[in-house]
Amino acid sequence: MNLLEFFTWLESTGGSASIRESILLYPIIETTHVLTLALFFGFIGLMDLRLTGIALRDVPVTQITRRIQPLGVIGFVLMAITGVLLFYSGPLRAYTNIFFRVKMLLIVLAGVNAMVFHRTVFRKVETWDSALHPPRGARLAGLFSLLFWSGVIICGRMQAYKWFE
Repeated sequence: MNLLEFFTWLESTGGSASIRESILLYPIIETTHVLTLALFFGFIGLMDLRLTGIALRDVPVTQITRRIQPLGVIGFVLMAITGVLLFYSGPLRAYTNIFFRVKMLLIVLAGVNAMVFHRTVFRKVETWDSALHPPRGARLAGLFSLLFWSGVIICGRMQAYKWFE
């Protein structure tokens, strides 16, 4: 079974149809997705702005991480769950949408960026925690994170328009 056949089957399931055809369920899921995206991006954006040295320079990175990371994780988990449900409601529509594909690629790149940052630069955070200008690796990780997640948001919004179908 190839991906298109799987998505065709997935879209024909009762759960997919229930979400897609519901007057209230789909809008509730979509609204929750947007609100949790705002929660997540708000918190991750603060962290990224600190890493780039643009904002909150007088606050140690570890203090920001300790205070906002739990809320960012909650936002991410809820955003991911609602995103999967939105995908489940119309997998064929997503499959044919270039913006969906770019969005998925950007999410993977954002994840790789975060993993590399935490496995390299962040391991030595005690040496640069309060620096006005974090090391180059931290600044790049923050910049790439802002770019990737902004791209995710833009592509998510563009999915609604059927420009290339």
